[in-house]
Amino acid sequence: MTQQISNLEQFTQQVRRDILRMVHAVNSGHPGGSLGCAEFLVVLYQHVMKRNPGFDMNGINEDVFFLSNGHISPVFYSVLARSGYFSVSELATFRKLNSRLQGHPTTHEGLEGVRMASGSLGQGLSVALGAAQAKKINNDPNLVFVLTGDGELQEGQNWEAIMYGSAKNVDNLIAVVDLNGQQIDGSTKDVLNMGNVKAKFEAFDWDVLEITEGNNVEAIINGMADAKSRTGKGKPVCVLLHTEMGNGVDFMMHTHAWHGKAPSNEQLENALNQNPATLGDY
Repeated sequence: MTQQISNLEQFTQQVRRDILRMVHAVNSGHPGGSLGCAEFLVVLYQHVMKRNPGFDMNGINEDVFFLSNGHISPVFYSVLARSGYFSVSELATFRKLNSRLQGHPTTHEGLEGVRMASGSLGQGLSVALGAAQAKKINNDPNLVFVLTGDGELQEGQNWEAIMYGSAKNVDNLIAVVDLNGQQIDGSTKDVLNMGNVKAKFEAFDWDVLEITEGNNVEAIINGMADAKSRTGKGKPVCVLLHTEMGNGVDFMMHTHAWHGKAPSNEQLENALNQNPATLGDY
């Protein structure tokens, strides 16, 4: 297990480099939330999910994932590429004209690994619930995972979906909320305080657990194992993942400033020096 954790940490370090280089190259993108979710998505794709070789849009007989907070596309693209969905070299096309790697993931270009467009916030949980119900109808025993942002929960459609999920006993779904406390205009508390998110999900009759060290690989492994053990028991499962926006780059942490801002040449060099290459850059 110790070696496995070390390998996942090294994988994450390379993903952080990808994120930084992708956003810097086009002076556009969202590094803060991407860096904050790097450990989670690496663990999800490299350890937690059951994935079939290749990519089938229907995701039959495998676990599927939906990214709802689509602005953190840099981390999603990096993890997908380094998990074998498409060439790592394609990361160099991020946000460029005619690229499949748009600023927010889309499906019309047939990008492997992407099952929904998520440029507009608040919709991913609804889509994931539909996919989870489809698996039940098809007697597919596998799970559906979805990641949302905490600021994204300010979108009302989420609460309709949360109500629906418990009312229809969608217990093959694990919804993960990235609780970094930051959004584009400031802290979530200052923009629109959501109060006790755990109590709210529990009031809607969800099974809720927390991963308090959301940037710790071992804590994520253990927390997601706990989440999976709670599926199939009549309730949808919510994981509150406490992360740090900009994690792994000291000057990007503890602030909302890097939600959607690219580093300068000097800042990029500083950030990359904090995250030496482990798998090789694209």
